Amino acid sequence: MQQWNYRIYALVGFLSVAVVTFLVWLVYFKNGVAMTHSLAFLPALNAGMNAAATLSIITGIVAIKAGNKVKHGISMAAATFFSTLFFIGYTIHHYAHGDSHFVGNGVIKVVYLLILVSHIVLSAIVVPLILTTLAFAITRQFEFHKKIARYTYPVWLYVSVTGVIIFLFLKASGSI
Repeated sequence: MQQWNYRIYALVGFLSVAVVTFLVWLVYFKNGVAMTHSLAFLPALNAGMNAAATLSIITGIVAIKAGNKVKHGISMAAATFFSTLFFIGYTIHHYAHGDSHFVGNGVIKVVYLLILVSHIVLSAIVVPLILTTLAFAITRQFEFHKKIARYTYPVWLYVSVTGVIIFLFLKASGSI
């Protein structure tokens, strides 16, 4: 059993480093090309995936607090699914388009940037948290799962909610 745990931890570590490294390359070093009209729907779809992940996380938390482990598991699997779809859409959008720059000014831009920076930092942190929490659930190590989930769910929820908020800022300003 111990060797199995080390393999899972190694896989979680590898995937976390790979995802974060890929995102850093994608956002900061890869220059986007002009987004074609056929991909213009991706930011809205990505916001929808974040919203669906948010609702799934909240449903999962309510379910586990009510003692409904089955509904909790289904809800958290759905949150993982929606977050994965978001990641795929985000990757495609950034690969094709590059960054979307907020065109607002003044206080609203400061608010946007504060939300964006916290979102980016916590996005990098949430990847290993989610993978570790899932690994503990899959291996039925529920005491460890419960301990780390206390940190995972608020960070994951924040990242999902702020993802939608960032989209709304960009859409309202005409940046996307």
